[in-house]
Amino acid sequence: MSRIKYKPTAGYVLIEPQEAVRKTPSGIVLPDTHEEKPQVGRVVAVGGPQKIGDGGEIKAEWKVGDMVVYSKWSGKEFKVEGKEMLFVKFDDILAVEVK
Repeated sequence: MSRIKYKPTAGYVLIEPQEAVRKTPSGIVLPDTHEEKPQVGRVVAVGGPQKIGDGGEIKAEWKVGDMVVYSKWSGKEFKVEGKEMLFVKFDDILAVEVK
């Protein structure tokens, strides 16, 4: 993973979606022409805490390099160095991989 020159604004995280390998139990690779985009990705950059109405903050529970699961239709696509990336709101991160 190369160094990214963008830092998301407060309340956003930059994610590199991971390609899902689709194989049958016998090892046949399935084409992804009709499949949906993956909902799992690696965190590339994290913005500052998200401000909330009462003056509080929501801090990220993940860090650069973590694998996360995000909402199906979330994120704004962005191309960096030829790679598809997503800017996703903190609220759309559903889970972090436990190591």
